[in-house]
Amino acid sequence: MSSFVPDPLDDCPPPLGEEPSRSEHLQDPNLAINEMLQIVINTTLFRIIALLFRSTIRSVPDQLDHTIPPLIEEPSRPEHPHDLEETHLSGVQEVAITAVRATGVILGLRRIPAGFYVTVQTDGAEWQTRNTAVHVDQAVVEWNEHIPLPSEASSKVRLSVCASFELGPMLGHGELLRTFEISVGELLDRSEKSLPIIFERKQEEVVSSCTLLSVIVEQRHFHKNAAAVLRLVTPSKSCDMDALILRTDAGHRLLARYRRTQNNSDLDQSIKHFKRASDLCPMDHLCRPAALFNLAAAKFVGCQTSGSYPDLDNPISLFQDALDLRPTGHPDRPVTQLHLAMALVSRFAKGGCQIDADAAEELLNELLSVCHANNHVHRAALLVAETSALHSARRTDANHVGTEGPTAPMLPCSPDELFHRANLCLQRDDPRALDEVISLHYDALEYYSEIHALRGQLLCNLGVMLDIRFHRRGNIQDLNKAIALHRKTLAMHPVGHPDRSSSLNSLANGLCTRFRHQGRDKDLDDAITFHREALTLYLVGHPSRSLSLNNLAEDLSTRFEYRGNDQDLDGAIALHREALALFPIGHPHRHMSLNNIAKGLAIRFEHRGNDQDLDEAIAFHREALDLRPVGHPDRSMSFNNLANVLSLRFDHRGNDQDLDEAIALHREALAVRPVGHPDRSLSLHNIGNGLSIRFMHRSDDHDLDEAIALQREALALRPVGHPDRSGSFDNLASRLSTRFEHRSNDQDLVEAIALSREALALRPVGHLYRPDSLHNLAATLCTSFEHQGNVRDLNESLENLRCALALLTQHDPRRLTVHRSLATVYLLFHRSGLHGTGEYADSLDAAMHHLRAAAHVVTGGLLFRLRASLRWVHHANEHTHDTELEAYATSMQRLDAYMSATASVSSRHNAMKDFPRTLAVDAASCALRSGDVCRAVELLEQGRTLIWTQVTRLRTPLDSLEKRGGHAEALVKKFRDISSLLHKSPAEYRAETPRVDVEAEATRYTRLVKEWNEVVEEIRKLEGFSRFLLPPSFSELQDAARDGPIIILVANKSSCDAIIILHKQPPISIQLPTNLEKLVRLVAALQHAIRKEAGPKGAQPELIKALRKLWDDVVRPVVDKLGGFARRGSRIWWCPTWAFSFLPLHAAGEYREHGKSLSQLYVSSYTPSLTALLRARRTHERSLPLPFAAVGQNRPEGASFTLDCVEPELELVRSLLPPPPTISFTKITSVDATKSRALCALRDNTWLHFACHGTQKHDEPFKSAFLMRDQPLSLLDITQMDLSRHEFAFLSACETAVGTPNTPDEVVHLAAGLQFAGVASVVGTLWRVNDTTVQRLVEAFYRNFCGDGTMNSKRAARSLHRAVQSLACDKDMPLDQRIVFMHIGV
Repeated sequence: MSSFVPDPLDDCPPPLGEEPSRSEHLQDPNLAINEMLQIVINTTLFRIIALLFRSTIRSVPDQLDHTIPPLIEEPSRPEHPHDLEETHLSGVQEVAITAVRATGVILGLRRIPAGFYVTVQTDGAEWQTRNTAVHVDQAVVEWNEHIPLPSEASSKVRLSVCASFELGPMLGHGELLRTFEISVGELLDRSEKSLPIIFERKQEEVVSSCTLLSVIVEQRHFHKNAAAVLRLVTPSKSCDMDALILRTDAGHRLLARYRRTQNNSDLDQSIKHFKRASDLCPMDHLCRPAALFNLAAAKFVGCQTSGSYPDLDNPISLFQDALDLRPTGHPDRPVTQLHLAMALVSRFAKGGCQIDADAAEELLNELLSVCHANNHVHRAALLVAETSALHSARRTDANHVGTEGPTAPMLPCSPDELFHRANLCLQRDDPRALDEVISLHYDALEYYSEIHALRGQLLCNLGVMLDIRFHRRGNIQDLNKAIALHRKTLAMHPVGHPDRSSSLNSLANGLCTRFRHQGRDKDLDDAITFHREALTLYLVGHPSRSLSLNNLAEDLSTRFEYRGNDQDLDGAIALHREALALFPIGHPHRHMSLNNIAKGLAIRFEHRGNDQDLDEAIAFHREALDLRPVGHPDRSMSFNNLANVLSLRFDHRGNDQDLDEAIALHREALAVRPVGHPDRSLSLHNIGNGLSIRFMHRSDDHDLDEAIALQREALALRPVGHPDRSGSFDNLASRLSTRFEHRSNDQDLVEAIALSREALALRPVGHLYRPDSLHNLAATLCTSFEHQGNVRDLNESLENLRCALALLTQHDPRRLTVHRSLATVYLLFHRSGLHGTGEYADSLDAAMHHLRAAAHVVTGGLLFRLRASLRWVHHANEHTHDTELEAYATSMQRLDAYMSATASVSSRHNAMKDFPRTLAVDAASCALRSGDVCRAVELLEQGRTLIWTQVTRLRTPLDSLEKRGGHAEALVKKFRDISSLLHKSPAEYRAETPRVDVEAEATRYTRLVKEWNEVVEEIRKLEGFSRFLLPPSFSELQDAARDGPIIILVANKSSCDAIIILHKQPPISIQLPTNLEKLVRLVAALQHAIRKEAGPKGAQPELIKALRKLWDDVVRPVVDKLGGFARRGSRIWWCPTWAFSFLPLHAAGEYREHGKSLSQLYVSSYTPSLTALLRARRTHERSLPLPFAAVGQNRPEGASFTLDCVEPELELVRSLLPPPPTISFTKITSVDATKSRALCALRDNTWLHFACHGTQKHDEPFKSAFLMRDQPLSLLDITQMDLSRHEFAFLSACETAVGTPNTPDEVVHLAAGLQFAGVASVVGTLWRVNDTTVQRLVEAFYRNFCGDGTMNSKRAARSLHRAVQSLACDKDMPLDQRIVFMHIGV
């Protein structure tokens, strides 16, 4: 069995990180990597979508036009409608449009238009502008033509913008781009105010043609010749012509819709309409060339869609017929030549006929000679020529025979088409589609000149798509090209350019990605510089500021993980908080910001161990999940992220509920990531890791087998070249190694080592996560050494771990795990006898060095540092190493710090169960063995009663500090305010309490703890307060013995000891003549004897035997030593630890005639700790009358019988107390004795007597309680109260001073709770007490206590002592009832 198997003290290692998109956790025993989804991958996706969208539609409105009719275009909807009053135009002879300007008419088109024109319909007449051609770099087309309008403001005008596909006789209307209806009055108003009409996007388009239209309208006198400048469209008088136009318009409209929707039925219908139109044109018809061209174009699109080679003959024939009818000089001849050449090149690419290539070349040469270089046809012809040359080159290479290449498009893909295709590539991993999108971007860049407005957008988007291809395939050349493109884009956007900010962001993102893969510091620093500049360009209120904040935050987080500069991480979280503030509740993007800040907080928790960060991260992830309901595309990501932070919290706190919920969430994520989903492998990974962790805690073989199966499936989804393949190797290797350790299947181990080596090979020198793979390989080699004994495996393991440590920065939390693993390897050398000579001569010292170092890795987290220190204790003790005492001291410091981060006393008690119960006494025993008695006392005081120590720290009096005034007074106030808030923290929750509420309260608590610690540090800086709330030194603790010796009893497996603490004298250590095994048997014998019924005349021989044993083995050796320091009859205090806590030390004796007993020699009291006794001795001013409350409950809720003695007992107490004005007596009994009334009495009275049922809950000791009429007054309730001015409490109830076996050194019982809450002197019971005993002892006690008419709590112990002695004369009273009462305190 591997020594990497964690012992009970140390079962969960701290995480080791990987790439931010795939963080890994190294685990003991096999130092496994636990893959954890971070936000970065999704943040990158968000950045990419945002950049594509922004750079494509910068000036386009967000609303979509959701209706596209099949044949009749619905009027476009201009933005910002205005309600205009009726305008009076009487007296004006004419209102006319004098100019129309359209922006972006070429956008969104997939065919090369011959020109564009505008039609105006009004009062039954239709006017049409010239058909104007547009060159490549022309963004705006303008018509300066006179179009008369009606003079009435309410008259309606319909404007339409169309693309024509003929410059010669135009057939039909071409493609309708925009049409809308507007009143003359509104049109005139917009003209006067220079308000353009901004069009909404059409359905399924990111960019639609004609984004903006400006119309200039003037009122002036009529010019009789005005109408001559444009054509008045008159209806055709030919039915055949009407049908021809109708068929042609229908064909254009359906073909345009097909290009948007890719609905094949639209294409088929378009072809049918164009075919019928051509049939209506005989050979001599003026429109026959246009009809043939339209039909050929539609059929050519069909061939491209189907990929059918033979079908190309038909469109080529049609194009040729159209060309024959358009001779040299015809305005539409060039575009016809272009399309015929394209079809010929396509046929050449498929069939390889050189005649086609030659014919295409001839056509293109003629075309290029007659077209202007800035003409769309000329630019497209260049692309076709390039494509033709490419095909020809391939044909000459035998390796490319039959290979198809892309055919040049009629126009480069429009921005909406490019975006649509790019978006599809983001949604699914289709390599061919991604390559095609990138190729289309390159085509578009070839088409547009250096000065074209679209070029910058294309450069940016091509860079983004190359980024994506790099992330999917890992080819660094793609990333380098992307960065080069982003640099070009930035150069085109100098300071002041509106797109500079987006270019800065794109370049910075690429540089940061390259840093993650190549580790170039300059890339990361440059990325941060560029992101900072981008942020300065997004001022407060800018819609993209939140994205810029997130980008900079991500880079700072990356630099923190690599260099460990806390300022970077804090800065990143601050930026994320600012981004979150920009997304208030209800904002649609709030879920993204919540995810990002949660990720940053989780990273900071892993590095610093601040529980507040972890709890806040969980709360943010829960809120993000709530904002991503079923069906939301990011819901699976939220499942994953929440599950990961819950797993992290399980690692640090060990709550099984967190682990089970994490696995369930990972399963939900997997359910919405079916086969083919790009993140399925990640979910498989995460479920496998969760199941593996659960196996380590619950040993369910099914969990481990399922984990391995899932890891294998994940690995299969990460082929060669996948960036996360190395992580899959490591994870699968870890699971197999774990299974080998539990089932000894050699094949599992062999495969694990092979996989670990493959993982390491994928992370070469310089890789950020090479230390992880080195570490994991070392673990499997260690396992191999233990199984096969091959020293080479152990040597290689050591060398790998040394290399891993050398690669980790000082602040890297992974150092903790590597140090621990190095310690394990050195211990293997030591145990295997390989340490005697040479390099490994000091292997044991080296092991302890690394254990010490692990415990001091500040960034390792509280829990892992505590576990590391406990492992150090374990091995130092095992090998009797001279660092053992230091290890104990470190462990107790870590345990105290860990407990202070726990929000309630009950949860602290539960947490204590997870750690060694005997830590403090073992530490003291170690100190005693080394001869340092004072140090033993200090360690006991530091390591015991931790729960009460946390509570009492919040009630520390600061009167002397407060008197200093000024800054000191302000610190005192802040300390008290925060302490009060912490003291009121909820201690427990009902099962139905929402998880989010529990976590919110935990977050609040950890924040207060942090503030409280900061105030304490400030107080320690003041003169005389340097040790404020630090563990007290022995000289301070010794003052607790000023009224009499204190005997601390220490039980340990090596020895049982007593330490006598004397005032102003050195302590005395006594080794007792017993051992731990005998002591445990004695406790069991006593408990059995007490439960047994007394015999005739109260005889209890078994109890007497046990008390004699207690005298001989424990008490008499102490009494023999005390004789020289304490006079007979004086007071002594017992401070028992562990098993001693369950013994009635005050009752020890020989129990024979003339025999000795402790009660004959000394008056015994108890104290749970020396600090508690010191605190109880503080004096307070008091004034008469002293408030005394007697609380009795004879029939509490659920009781089956009545305590008849309660009422008489309270009256007896009243009768024995001094009368007013010494005492102010209050009695609360029967129906009045409710929990709330009892709490009020406890708060308002400093002297108390309880007479009621008492119950001790061993499993949940803070539910131990006094039973009241309605509900219990629990120990938990008492801990919430400040009773620091209270003097005395008599607990006349059963089991009020009995601790719990699970945590005996925490002394969790009612009597101790009252003392820790502040009551100076308490009388309680060790077991059940009967009514007769109570009645007689109460009377005897109070007669001794205040029979002289005065009240002094220091007399309680002696009064109880005398009362018990008076009962000893009654031989009929059982012995267990005579010794049941005990005193705690002053």
